Amino acid sequence: MKKTLLLCFIHGFQGDESTFGRNYAFVEHLRKLIAGALPKIDVQTVVYPKYKTRGELGECVSQFSDWLLNKVIDLEVAAGTPSPTIDPSVRVVLVGHSMGGIVAAETAINISSEKHIHNSVDEDSPTKSSTATPPPPNALMFPYIQGVLAFDTPFLGISPGVVAHGAESHYAAASTAIAQLSGLTSLWGGAKATTQANPKIAGALPPATGQGGSSRDGNKEKEKDGNKAATANSGGGWGRWGTIAMAAGAVGAVAAGGAAAYLNREQISQGFGWATEHLEFVGCLARKEELRRRVAYMVRLNKELGVGFGNLYTRLGQAAGSKQTSMAGSVLGSERTFCVVAQRDQAGDWQQAVNDKAKDEIGAHVSMFEPRENPGFDKLASDARDMVASWLRNDWYESSAADSKRP
Repeated sequence: MKKTLLLCFIHGFQGDESTFGRNYAFVEHLRKLIAGALPKIDVQTVVYPKYKTRGELGECVSQFSDWLLNKVIDLEVAAGTPSPTIDPSVRVVLVGHSMGGIVAAETAINISSEKHIHNSVDEDSPTKSSTATPPPPNALMFPYIQGVLAFDTPFLGISPGVVAHGAESHYAAASTAIAQLSGLTSLWGGAKATTQANPKIAGALPPATGQGGSSRDGNKEKEKDGNKAATANSGGGWGRWGTIAMAAGAVGAVAAGGAAAYLNREQISQGFGWATEHLEFVGCLARKEELRRRVAYMVRLNKELGVGFGNLYTRLGQAAGSKQTSMAGSVLGSERTFCVVAQRDQAGDWQQAVNDKAKDEIGAHVSMFEPRENPGFDKLASDARDMVASWLRNDWYESSAADSKRP
């Protein structure tokens, strides 16, 4: 039986299916590269439809997991796999951009251990005690996650330099706006928003196409969200991503690891509900012990089950200079990244993706998959291919055989 590798793409905060290039250009480009590197198997793709990046992260992960399960079951049924839960013919690589990578990692952890990392740590405890530590991973996971490939995912938080370089000039205006949102800081502890968004399961894509194909959602639900983030303006990306990171001033912003930089300060005028719901989703970026434990468990999955774990993170290149700020000191252009980068602890395979055209961290972050805005596009794609191919050097891949005719 010829086996199938399913690449499942997940967008990040306030993203949608177009995150991965116009008309899924990067999706198809990466599929072709990986198919060329892994000729024994069929490489297919699906793109998770636009979902609400607000509310409880765990709820989002549960909805995605159910959607993914149905996709894999469809493929296993079509292949006539005798025992898909014991010997699956389909394995999955979850491909996430930005917060999509955290959704992917939480999904892999939940499928392998039936527990989430999210909300499993008492961040206020001096010992950072766990409330529900995930058990050892189960090799008989279904769907079988072969790897988590992340693009610029802040697994360890957003670099404080993102706040310093992009938002310091807006500090006074943002601080004034935030003063109207009393109680906002409680969200960083993981408190639930007072106004819950109505959960909505993402619309399903049609079954993946035949050999070498990629599926598209002909009936994609074009969700009309009255609270949609404002379109990016010409101000280096901050029109979209915002400066609410300045919520508690310099100390609070840096302590939060830049997590609040995801929000558009212009949305403050739309009310407390909008801010609380979205901060609840990205608030996991300020829960440092949970971030550390999530990465540690992914490293464990890699060591014990061979589940790949990598992050291709952006770094500014020639177009970015150094800047002295009162918040983060002097940060050299060559050291400016969107993500906090692992320095000492094991954190999987992290590789830098240099953008010599972008002038700020968020600009590099949102233009990863645009060849005209990212001179390092080809290297990014080839590095991603090589990373995935290295995860498939195993017995499952080697046992794949050409389809045989049925009687």
